[in-house]
This record gives sequence, C-alpha cells and structure tokens, in this order.
Amino acid sequence: MSLIQRHPWRSMLLVSWCVLILSQPGLPELLTRYSSFTLLGVIGAVFANATGAGGGVVFVPFFHQLGMPPVSIIATSFGIQCCGMTAGAITWYRHYAGQKQTSEQPAWASLPRVLVLSVPASLTGVWLAQWGADLPVVRVLGQHLSSLHIAFGIFSIVLAIAIFASIPLLARKHQASELTCVDAGCVVLVCLAGGMITAWLSVGVGELLAVYLIMRRFSVTMAIASAVILTAFTVWGASVYHVLHSQAINFSIVLFAGAGAVVGGILARRVVLAFKPAHLKIFFGGWVLVMGLAGLPIF
Repeated sequence: MSLIQRHPWRSMLLVSWCVLILSQPGLPELLTRYSSFTLLGVIGAVFANATGAGGGVVFVPFFHQLGMPPVSIIATSFGIQCCGMTAGAITWYRHYAGQKQTSEQPAWASLPRVLVLSVPASLTGVWLAQWGADLPVVRVLGQHLSSLHIAFGIFSIVLAIAIFASIPLLARKHQASELTCVDAGCVVLVCLAGGMITAWLSVGVGELLAVYLIMRRFSVTMAIASAVILTAFTVWGASVYHVLHSQAINFSIVLFAGAGAVVGGILARRVVLAFKPAHLKIFFGGWVLVMGLAGLPIF
C-alpha cells in the first residue's frame, strides 16, 4: 500500500495495462507473439529518454528487419514513443520542479521558455510534413526520404564530432542560463525543421534541440530534459495523423513495447544523473554518433 501511495499514477497505469491485456481476445497467442517486444520498448526508451533523441533509431531498424511496411514502421514507432517519452517527460518535469528549490535552479531557468518556443514549432513541422504533402517543398523532400535519411545520418555524425571536440572546453566555459533573442529564433527554426524530419524518420527534433542547447553551453541535463519533453509532445502530435489517416499503427506491438517503454522512460533519468557533465556529453555524443551511423546505407 505504501508503494501505491508513493506512486499512484504508476500504479494506475499498471492496473490499466493488466486490465487491457486480459481483455484481449486470443490472449495466449498474443503473449506468445508479442511479449518479447516489451524488452525492445525498455531498451529503446532508456536510450531515448537518456538523450532526448527519441526511440526511432532503435525501433525503426528493428521493425524494418521484421519486414513491416514503411508507413507501419513509422506509425508504430510513434505509438511506442507516445508511451515511453510521456513517462520520461513526466519524470523529467518532476525533476525540474525539484531543481527549482535548489542551488541548481539557474541552470534550469530556461526550460519553460525553451518548451514554449520549441513545442509549437515542432508540431508545425510535423503537421506540415504529414498534412501538407501537396506543397512543392514538402513533396520534393518526401520523394527523397532515402537521401534525407543519409543526409541526416551524416549531419548527426558531424554533430557528434563537434560534441566530442567541445568536451575539453567544458570546464573553461561559463554555463549559459538564459536564452538570447538569437537563441530563441534558432530554437524555432531548428525545431520546425526537426519536426518535419521526425514526421518522416520517427527521430530528429529531440536530438537537434539537445545538440543546439549543449553547443550553446546550457546544462547538458537541462538540454536532455527539454528534448525529452519536446519529443513527447511531438510524437503525440505525429500520432494523430496515423490514427486518423494512415491507420497503420500495430497496436498489438504498442501494447507490449509501450509498456516496456514506460519502464525505460522512468529509469532513464537515473541513468543520466549517474553521469558527470563531461561523461554525460560523451554518452550523448556517442548516441548521436550511433544514430548517424544507423542512417548510412553501409549498415
């Protein structure tokens, strides 16, 4: 009872999930075919919520190997991320609320403004890519998704190298705590472009925002928290299209992988806080590098 009192929303989620599972027809076959996706959800969500980059880099290649149709791969990835990134966003927001009472508060002061700027821009980019397919620019980009994926992979590798190169300067640089007017404009543009990329690749906007904030010398932890919360809003917005239009979400996979993603989203904050700032940059840069390599056709 004390555990339920300390974590009421988690307990409610667990009970709801159990009821949903037990109400499914053909339960033994469902468990046999899809229960293993729970581990995939945990792994993807831990990395996604520990970096803010989203779980698409784990889910998309895995579903591709299963031979799922491309639209179903992206849609199902969004469905899983709705579970995991939401859990991570709530966990990170609670951490932010705690930091407001400590000496670390200045490092987190920009989080609300970052989200006010980034969330609308990202959703605009997502919906523009999904619902504006007839626009010339969107149509041209959409017809060259393979090239876009490769370009994004190369871009991610360059960003990872830049993050690694900035690590020796970490101790010498003053940490930023306020967004400038230039920062505000850049955040909007980065998230607008990132939202469009995310709509097509199921990954992008969280990584781009986190990288920008880190390169601008904001707290690495705050940058990751901002990216996680932004990605949570973005994947929910992106899922609307797939529920109403494509109807390509594999809900059987989401049922199990989503549950694992919730667990991973809750655990990820502990992973991040276990690192020192320099080590966290190495971890984040390494993940961005992996994402970049995953986008190249050599793998």
